[in-house]
Amino acid sequence: MRTRKGDAATRVVLATFRANGLFTAAGDVLSAGEGLTAARWQVLGALALAGQPLTVPQVARRMGLTRQSVHATVGRLAEDGLVELVANADHQRSSLVRLTASGSARYRRMEKQQAAWVERLVAGMSAADLSTAAQVLEELVRRLEES
Repeated sequence: MRTRKGDAATRVVLATFRANGLFTAAGDVLSAGEGLTAARWQVLGALALAGQPLTVPQVARRMGLTRQSVHATVGRLAEDGLVELVANADHQRSSLVRLTASGSARYRRMEKQQAAWVERLVAGMSAADLSTAAQVLEELVRRLEES
């Protein structure tokens, strides 16, 4: 039998599952004009936010994706000239993925679209409530990563 806290946590989990699907669908719509999908945008974002090349496993960990899906996405992005694979001095078998100038430019255009979209999404919500929601989700992620 769950406690009230367990019931509340279950609501958070279920809402997160639903939000993930809806955010992915919204990402597909937002990125379509740039010839991207939400998955491709996520990989470009992981690289842009890192500010340095990353391995496929590093991208997967940062974005909560599988290595296999990131590997496939990186392949498509490389074919489109948005990323390139470069030698990794620390691990010969795991290349680094680096944004190209074209990939960086496309990500910056997506950032502008996302900024306008997210402002519409959160209109009428308080920054404090959103900050609390982010803190709770970040703590749950930390605990899940530890277990």
